[in-house]
Amino acid sequence: MTEAEASVATRAPARRPVAGPGHAPSARRPSRAARLAAGTRSGIVQAVLVVVALVWLTPTVGLLVSSLRSNQQSSTSGWWTALTSPSSLTLANYTALLHGGDVLRALWNTVLIAVPATLLTVALAALAGYAFAWLDFPGRDALFLAVVGLLVVPVQIGLIPVAKLMGAIGLFGTLPGVVLFHVGYGLPFAVFLMRGHFLEIPHEILEASRVDGCGEWRIFRSLALPLAAPAVASLCIFQFLWVWNDMLVALIFAGTDNQPLTVLLQSQMRQFGSNLDVLAPGAFLSLLVPVIVFFSFQRYFVQGAMAGSVK
Repeated sequence: MTEAEASVATRAPARRPVAGPGHAPSARRPSRAARLAAGTRSGIVQAVLVVVALVWLTPTVGLLVSSLRSNQQSSTSGWWTALTSPSSLTLANYTALLHGGDVLRALWNTVLIAVPATLLTVALAALAGYAFAWLDFPGRDALFLAVVGLLVVPVQIGLIPVAKLMGAIGLFGTLPGVVLFHVGYGLPFAVFLMRGHFLEIPHEILEASRVDGCGEWRIFRSLALPLAAPAVASLCIFQFLWVWNDMLVALIFAGTDNQPLTVLLQSQMRQFGSNLDVLAPGAFLSLLVPVIVFFSFQRYFVQGAMAGSVK
């Protein structure tokens, strides 16, 4: 072998041995998430999940059945006895409840509180979250720490001071006063959540938009906000459910003419079982709207909850 041939043979890459028929190449080991997903497909795990789901749905089914029974039936037997005689179920409770007028007015008051409080909180939190994430202004970090610190302040501490403030400006006992209270106490968590999602946007995308001549408002409206749509939907669900199911704030800040449904149902509480024909259908109506909202935005809620967990 000449010197040139020896040099070429030295630089030539070594061939990988070809696996024989009995020596297949080793496959990549599946990840832990893949193994967990594969484990949930087993029949035992699915049976357990079905049982858990049925247990969780039992109170809701019981409330629905109780709302379709008369007051006498509810006071003499349990709701599960109606499953053997479904002919005894009736819509008379809902008819009497809706024709009374008080429930419809309370339901409308709940909508007038929950919808503006949700929209205002999400809009302000999105603007503030983008500013804390990508805008540079004096005192940004200190102000954000102050906002995060408000997360530990319980609602009960601010009831009396805010009530005095609302009374001084003439908003105590009004729907705008209840809305402003919910917006103020919902903003710290909302700003914290939106800032975290805005920080996940690649910095290069924003810089490219600025180089193309886009202003901050256009970047926020056309780029950042659409990318954070799952987070916005998740925040809408959280805020709406919290405001819709609230009774403490509405009990203190709402007047007698603008009570939401939760306060109206609380005022109907007398001796247990004496007015279950009013409480059961009213509580189910109050439950139905959040369930519809949750399942309508379920896809976005899952995306927002899982955002940032996998890179």
